Amino acid sequence: MHKTRTPLTLWFWAAYLLTTHTPGISAVQLQRQLGISRYETAWLILQKLRRAMVAPERKALKGEVEIDETPVGGYHEGRRGGRRRDGTKTLVGVIVEVRGEGSGRLRLEVLADAGQKTLTPWVKANVEAGAIVHTDGWDGYGKLAGAGFDHRPLLQRRDHPDAQKLLPRAHRAVSNLKTWLQGTHRGVSPEHLQVYLDEFVFRHNRRRTPMAAFQTLLGLGTQHDPTTYRQIADRAADSQAELTG
Repeated sequence: MHKTRTPLTLWFWAAYLLTTHTPGISAVQLQRQLGISRYETAWLILQKLRRAMVAPERKALKGEVEIDETPVGGYHEGRRGGRRRDGTKTLVGVIVEVRGEGSGRLRLEVLADAGQKTLTPWVKANVEAGAIVHTDGWDGYGKLAGAGFDHRPLLQRRDHPDAQKLLPRAHRAVSNLKTWLQGTHRGVSPEHLQVYLDEFVFRHNRRRTPMAAFQTLLGLGTQHDPTTYRQIADRAADSQAELTG
């Protein structure tokens, strides 16, 4: 909101709608609901709010977690071929805490690939050392035991014939994510995907306390440096170059 020409009341309404509206809200919907004259203004407001949704010093996931990765985007969701990359899709990693039969906190991140050099540091950055880690049998997770985790890989044929039930909480999060992206936003471009993942995580982790989510977002906004439109565009371009280069 630094040096904004938009009234603060409109910013607060946007933050309220973003955090309390059950399926989320698109820039088109926000523009209509708040009577914003330009689509670009509504889009920029939401982009800035999404960038405030990650706590600078958030705590690592702990206890027991499920980990997986999935391609997001593109036009062929049923495409076969395991982890072979599809140029129309972006690889997204998912980590979710096990809470009985349910799910605890969630992390989602755009990944450059599914190799050990990418997956091991990513898990170490998001999961507390010593945690029980469930993955499938993909070789990319092969060094987690040596990285300080109680790694318990599950094999589809041995542990469960149905791949969707092998890591049920991770697969549920992925299914909900893809439904949300297509339903609320009609798809998201790869260069902006990470901030939408951050919004989904923010909403998931506070799904039972929407009013607290609104207050939390306003508080987190004070902990982040101002972001200009140019910075948003440049970071998106850098992110896309990293993924494709």
